[in-house]
Formats: sequence, structure tokens, C-alpha cells
Amino acid sequence: MIYLIKPLIVNITIIFSLMFNANLFFPFSKRKPLNFKQQTIFGLFSAFSAKLCMLYPIETLEDTNFDFRMIPILVVTLYGGWYPGLICTVIVVIIRYTIGGEYVYVGIAVSILALGIGLLFRTVFLKSTKKMLYGLVVISIYYLGYIFILFSTVSFLGINFYIVYFLAFGITFIALIYTVERLIIANQQFDETLYMDKLSTVGQMAAAFAHEIRNPITTVRGFIQYINNDTKDENLKQFAPLILDELDRTNKIITNYLTVARPTDFSLNYIDVNKVLQDSVELIRPFGSYRNVSIELELEGDHFIYSDEHHLKQALMNIIKNGIEAVEEDQGGYIKIHKQSGEEKGTIVITIVDNGIGMTEEQLEKIGLPYYTTKTKGTGLGSMITNRLIHEMKGKIQYESRVHTGTKVTVTLPTVRNKS
Repeated sequence: MIYLIKPLIVNITIIFSLMFNANLFFPFSKRKPLNFKQQTIFGLFSAFSAKLCMLYPIETLEDTNFDFRMIPILVVTLYGGWYPGLICTVIVVIIRYTIGGEYVYVGIAVSILALGIGLLFRTVFLKSTKKMLYGLVVISIYYLGYIFILFSTVSFLGINFYIVYFLAFGITFIALIYTVERLIIANQQFDETLYMDKLSTVGQMAAAFAHEIRNPITTVRGFIQYINNDTKDENLKQFAPLILDELDRTNKIITNYLTVARPTDFSLNYIDVNKVLQDSVELIRPFGSYRNVSIELELEGDHFIYSDEHHLKQALMNIIKNGIEAVEEDQGGYIKIHKQSGEEKGTIVITIVDNGIGMTEEQLEKIGLPYYTTKTKGTGLGSMITNRLIHEMKGKIQYESRVHTGTKVTVTLPTVRNKS
């Protein structure tokens, strides 16, 4: 039995160590899609992992080469897509063909099968909220094909081999999925910590200058109104309303900065999330109609949270409004809002999807940061305030976007069992 276990432990060590190294170079994330360079590197990393596994196979089973090279193929295909999966598979097939032996084509077949299974189930796997469970489905279906190929071609394998090898294979695969998901969460938490540090910095800056600026602006506005009432200067009468509007806009910006700077006062109550979403949609629907954007709302189940209703509504309406403004008015579009129970117990997930212009990877990385905006007349404060409100509700907010496709905003909030 030990002759089976030792090389498998080496294979497991190789796979996990290289996975952690890959995460150091390009942290795993659901927020942004992999670009071509990252897909290539992940494909090469997984291929290198598979190659090292092939250097330490189970050596006592005649001319066969049993190892865990199929696990990197499966995982990189499920998470990365066809391109990194193909890179890994092609390199594995070339190496296996070079090793040769009587069962070379069996080794090639089970490697290609891993790529096919990964591609077949990737879309549903990524959408699944219970990836561990769905991983079991993927590996079970792969087992059917793998074992069928072995029964058809390799006749001398004993029951001990099947039990040890496939049990270790399955445990390693599921543990790898679990670890990747935990790394994704850890990376998101790290990003959120950095974001809150930046938000704290801009808050301190805002508090330092906002009050000093507001007073002279108020004075200037009062004098312009006073002079405009008695003046006979036509130019002043013509441009005074514009000046007042710009002063009001400046004052609004300062107010928003102060909102970021000072801690938000929360009036805590039990909130029916369905009602807040329905109210928010009804309030902003006229703006959507004006911009030729339809709003669809889908609610699954009843959920309550213990928070501030006004701030929750403000955050949701900011997100919906941003989605509406991202849609090209002449072409029209949609906003789809969906609320359901979260993957984590005691949470709800609200997704807001638009088919607007989308954002590049660089824009996506900066969204919600101080001073950053994709609008020509924006300040970036709306997203900053929204993110802060969600964080103060002990929630999370994530952005996913593709240029010319649209943006998806995911808000996760903790729930309470019932209104009482």
C-alpha cells in the first residue's frame, strides 16, 4: 500500500505548493476576468505542476504512469477557461508522448478527457454557489470516463489501487477547489482593507478643507443674489443663475466629501429587504424610462436585515442609477436586479446587472477609490459613499464588468431570521 501512497503525497505537495505560488504572482479573484497574459501564465503554471507530477508517478504498475497530472488540467480549465486549459493539456500530452510506453495513448486519452470535462461543466461550475458540491459532480462524471478507459485497456489493476488512487484523487481535487475559494475570499478581504485605508485617508483630507471652503462659498452666493436683485447689468443678470448653479454644485460636492469624512449615523431597525428594493426601483424607474432603460426586479424569498433603511436605499439607488447612466441612451437597455439567499448561511445576495458600456480592467480596479470616476462630470464620490455604506452595514460589494457588455454589481448583506 505504501508504494501507492508515497508518490501520491508528493504529487499533492507539488500541486498545492505551485497553486500558492501562482496566487502570489496573480491573486485569484472573481472581480475581474483574466487577461490574455494571465491566462497564459496560469496555463504554464498548471502545466509545470502537471509535469512535476509526471516525474513522480506510481512506478510499480508495469508500464503505466499514474499520477495527478489531470487535476491541474481540470482546475485550470474550470477556473481559467479553454485557453489555459488547452496550454496545460497540450504540454502534458507532449510530455506523456515523449515518456512513451505501452499505455501512452491511455495516458493521453485521460488527459484530454480532463480538458473536455472541464470545458463541459465550466459555465455551470462558475455560476454555482456551492462549488464544493458541484466539484463532486464534476469529478464523479470524470471518474466514469476515466475508469471506463482503464477497464477497457489496463487489466492488471487491483481493487486496492482503485480505492487508494481514486480516493486520493477526489480528495485532492475537492481540497484544491476549497483552497482556491478560500484564497479568493482572502484576496477580496485584503483588497477591502486597502480600500478602507484609502477611504480613511480621503476622509481626513476632506474634513480638513471642506468646512473652510464652504463658508466663503456661502458668502459669495449671498452677495451674488443680493447684487442680482438690484443690478441693471444685463451680463450679470444673464450669468448670475449659472454662477449660482455652479456654486450649488460645488457646495454639493463638499457635502458629499463631508459624508465620506464623518462617521455615518445609523438608525437601526428591522428592514424588509424586498420592500426597500421595490421602493428603490419605483423611485428611480422614471429616470430609467427617461434614459430608455427598463428595470426588472426578481425577488426570491423574504429576507430581513438589521440596519438603516435610508442608507440601504441610498446605496442601492446609487448603484442602479450608475447602471442606468452606463447604458447608451439612444440604444436603450436594461437593469436586472435579483435578490436571493447567499451561499454563506445568514446572508443575502443582491445582484444588479446592466448592459451598458462596461469598464476596462484598469477602470474596474479603481472603481470606488477616492476621486475616481468614469463620468465626464462625476467626482467618484457616489461610488465611494455607496461602498462605505455597504461596509458599515457589515456587507460586501463586488464589481464585475466587460467593455461593451455591461457591469454586474454584487451586494452581500447579513440577515436576521425574522422581524421579531
